[in-house]
Parts: sequence; C-alpha cells; structure tokens
Amino acid sequence: MIDIKYIRENPEEAIKRLSMKGRDVSAEISEMLELDKKRRAMIAETDRLKAEQNRTSKLVAQYKKEGKNADEIIAEMKKLAAQIKENDAELEKIEARYRELMLGLPNLPDADLLPGGKENNEPLRQFGEPKVFDFEPKNHVDLCTELGLIDYKRGVKLSGNGFWVYRGMGAMLEWALLNYFVDFHLNNGYELVLVPHMLGYECGLTAGQFPKFAEDVYWIDSGEEERKLFLLPTAETALVSLHRDEILAEADLPRKYISYTPCYRREAGSYRAEERGMVRGHQFNKVEMVQYTAPEKSDEAFEELVSNAEALVKGLGLVFRTVKLAAADCSASMARTYDIEIYIPSMNGYKEVSSVSNARDYQARRGSIRFRRADGSIDFVHTLNGSGLATSRLLPAIVEQNQQKDGSVVVPEVLRKYVGADIIRKV
Repeated sequence: MIDIKYIRENPEEAIKRLSMKGRDVSAEISEMLELDKKRRAMIAETDRLKAEQNRTSKLVAQYKKEGKNADEIIAEMKKLAAQIKENDAELEKIEARYRELMLGLPNLPDADLLPGGKENNEPLRQFGEPKVFDFEPKNHVDLCTELGLIDYKRGVKLSGNGFWVYRGMGAMLEWALLNYFVDFHLNNGYELVLVPHMLGYECGLTAGQFPKFAEDVYWIDSGEEERKLFLLPTAETALVSLHRDEILAEADLPRKYISYTPCYRREAGSYRAEERGMVRGHQFNKVEMVQYTAPEKSDEAFEELVSNAEALVKGLGLVFRTVKLAAADCSASMARTYDIEIYIPSMNGYKEVSSVSNARDYQARRGSIRFRRADGSIDFVHTLNGSGLATSRLLPAIVEQNQQKDGSVVVPEVLRKYVGADIIRKV
C-alpha cells in the first residue's frame, strides 16, 4: 500500500504520479481522504466515549460502596455502551471501504520513469549482436522436436495447450540451467529457500497480486473456504511473505533469498503465431531472487539484482538487452522494473527472461514487514525481486542462437559440466 500520510499531504502529486501508470485515481483518492478523515474522527470520538464509560463504571462502583443510588449513572452507562456499539459498527464499514480503496491503488512509479506503456520502454544496454547464419536457421520448435528435447504433442495430451514435456537431453539442459543459476546465487551469498507451491490468500495480498488479479492464478478447491489455496505464479509471492507480520533487526539486513519453483500462470496471454512452443505457457521453471533491505540501500540492491541477471545471461553467451520499463508497463506493485530480454532469431526480436523490480515499501506495508534500527526506531523494509532466471525462453534462445548447419546445437560452456556433453545431436 501507499503511505496514507504521503497521500494526505500530497494528494495532487499522488494522482499525477499514478496517472503515469495509466490510472485516473482522482475519485478514489478523494473518497479515500474523506473516509480517512471520518475514520480518524470516529476513532477519537469512540476513544473519548470509552474513557467516559470507564470513568462512569468506576463511579458506579464507588456509589454502590457508599450506598448511594446509581440508577442515573447506570442509565448513562447504557447510553454510552449503545453509542460505542453503534460507532464500532459504523467504523467497521468505513475501515472496510477505506482498506478496499487502499489495497486497490497501484504502487507509485519512480519519478524518473517515462509515463505510458511499452511504446515508451527504454533500451539501456545491448549485449552482443544477432548472428548472421550462413545457412537457413530453424526455429526452436523444429529444433527441439528433431533433437528429441521437447515433446509438445504429449504435453498437450497430458494438460492441454500451453504445456510441454522435457525429454532426454532437453530435460538435462533444463536441469543444467537451474543448477547453473542456483550455484551462481549461492556463490553470491543468497540463501536457498524451497517454498510451498500452494499458498494462502495473504501471500497474494502482500505481494500486491490480490485482490485485483485473484483470477489470474490457479485456485485449489479443497471444499473448505478457510483453507482455500492457490498455486504460486512465482516464488516471489511466497518469499515476500516469509517475514510477514515480523520486525527484523537492522543488523540482519539485507536478507537475500533465492528459490527454485515451477511457476503456474492461469492467464498465459494471447498466443501470436510466432509465440509457439515454450515462449508462452501455463507452467515454467524459474529461480527467483528476493531481497529485503533498508530504504536507503534499496537502489543499491536493485542494481545488484540487475547485475546478477545480466551476468547469468552473459555466462550463457547469448545475445540480449536490458530495458527500462515505462511506468504503465511496470506491474501494479512495482515502483520500477528493468527487463532482461533475450534475442530469439526465429521471432526476429527480443523476449523477456527476467524482470527485476523494486516495490519500495509497497509490499512491506501490505504485509506489515518492518525492521528496528540501531536507534530503536521502526521502519518498513523495502522488497525487491528479480528472475534469476526463467528458463522457458532461455532454452529456445539457446537452441536457436547455438544451432549449427547439421542441425546440432552447441551447449553453452557453463552448462557442459551439468549436461555431460558439448554438443547435442540428433540420435
């Protein structure tokens, strides 16, 4: 959530900044501020009535002890109790609507972002140039099928469109990528965490995916409403709730976590003709990075995550670029995002394999994740996340960028110790 104090003091600025994300929130901000005013006034009034109720209660006890008639005071107590009950009921309604509005606001985009969507995304760095083949290159679907790496037909048979099966050297290559990522992050001081794949509603709420995007995940119907769970769309959803409702020590920051999980996405997006095979799917593998930091270390942590993602792709020897997203192309929860985009020759373009984002204190406020500074003061942490990396577009890029004239594929050097081969050939 956004700090209500900031909204109170800067309502027009908040509206202007959120308009960069393509949202006109003037009506919501106006209603929210009115509710906030009523809420604070009602809390103060109810606290006053409760204090009066306590004073009157003591007076009744005193009257009874002294043998005095306390009927008038008891009648007054009943009136106070009825008014307090009425106020509490009204306050509950106000707070429910106020919370609904607060949770519905997207995060404030950082001031240096361009407004608007994809059309205003800004490429920052280019790594390598697309290879010019001296033969007719194949697309990854044909390569993976001919080499026996991916079984698309049986993936569809098992689960429908948007699913595939890794087989043989394809499975080895996928597993090699995951091992390469995990080893890299462990060497950089990240803690490996294996999280549940089924999560409770509060995890989605803290991450900022709920309530607005609650229908984009796969819900598990256990028949018990209080135990309703969903399949995680990314390990970030679990990792940013790891310290929900906790107060960390400043000395323990930053907390650096990685987690390997499959990711389950109900809405995989619209399929274009060139997005065949593994470019877009309902389940894919990913190693995720998450950091909890003090606010003043937030920008430094962001650059570290971007550097890590870039280093992983560089290590694979692939052509890619780093892109700074415009405000409206950042997800609702994020203040800023850089995408790492890999070149896929058959598409003659780039596809995202990592999004590195800074949520600032937006997720921490939703999940009440704080830390105690050395001077005893308490502040909200900043949370950051980044794919490190997702594999479903890396494997197509590897086979397409590293294909040879005879239909074989050169295995990136960093993966060879895991794969057990330098070149993948048709058996």
